[in-house]
Amino acid sequence: MNTLELLSDLCRHMEWADAIVWRAVFASESASADEVVKGRLHHSHMVQRAFLNVWREVPHTQNAGSELSLTELASWAREYHVLAAQYLATLTDAALDQPLVVPWSRFMAARLGHEPAATSLGETILQVTAHSTYHRGQINTRLRELGNDPPLTDFIAWVWLGKPAPDWSTDVE
Repeated sequence: MNTLELLSDLCRHMEWADAIVWRAVFASESASADEVVKGRLHHSHMVQRAFLNVWREVPHTQNAGSELSLTELASWAREYHVLAAQYLATLTDAALDQPLVVPWSRFMAARLGHEPAATSLGETILQVTAHSTYHRGQINTRLRELGNDPPLTDFIAWVWLGKPAPDWSTDVE
């Protein structure tokens, strides 16, 4: 498996896992009404969009999507995955090594103690999948705090299931 195939699989898993978390949120009255859950979902999907905008050289609005309802936010998240898959389909392995300036990296200098090192396109794609995994874990923890059973979203579970397509339906029982 080459790097592009691996990153594509990670992105496909990310969509599958995002969809499962959304279904769990919509299946729970307490989670659907919880501002912490909504805030974490918004942050995760806003960051996904921010990176996609950098990759496609499209301006990004700070805090984009904050005005969306929970249902609108879910649609926005789903749309991201369609756009990201279209973008990834245009890439080559060589493109992954190209340097990429992340506009907000300059704000990290004080926290890092120095200027951020250069990053590549491939590293930022990996960052999006890792960042999303981190926040899905936070959301799953919050689901448990609200009395729900969080969904299994592990990459290896997705592989063991045969790498299924995401289920974005909201007609959960």
